[in-house]
Amino acid sequence: MGNKSGKSMRWVLAACALVLLAAAAAFAFSIPGLGSHEKVRSVNGAITIPITGVSDGEARFFRYPDGGKELKFFVVKGKDGGIRVAFDACDVCFREKKGYAQQGGTMVCKNCNMKFAIVRLGPHAVGGCNPSYLPHKQEAGNLIITVRDLQSGSRLF
Repeated sequence: MGNKSGKSMRWVLAACALVLLAAAAAFAFSIPGLGSHEKVRSVNGAITIPITGVSDGEARFFRYPDGGKELKFFVVKGKDGGIRVAFDACDVCFREKKGYAQQGGTMVCKNCNMKFAIVRLGPHAVGGCNPSYLPHKQEAGNLIITVRDLQSGSRLF
């Protein structure tokens, strides 16, 4: 009987370990900046993202490794059809390294909970917790972001 209870105990411990591992993985993906940003690379000083991959109205989060830093940004299509690109940080809360989350037609600062309409994001929405605008252009069905423009926001990270 002792052998059977020993086996049962090992199965219980193995099941608990699996549950803890799954919980740890789920928690890790909820930590800002861990697991939530797709890594991008540059070619000839620019990052190219196909517009078809970011045109469903859901924010996509990206990260670009640069000299030991991860420069993070998001791309989202507004209800007006315009593509918005911004750093995943703001001038006020960037030190907290929490970034933004999408809630319907708004981007929400994960630190202070301020909400910003996606259709109003852009070069004229500045200051406070507004998502910091990231210059970009559209060309041949792609979104083009220069590494230089990305590096201009490195102080946020």
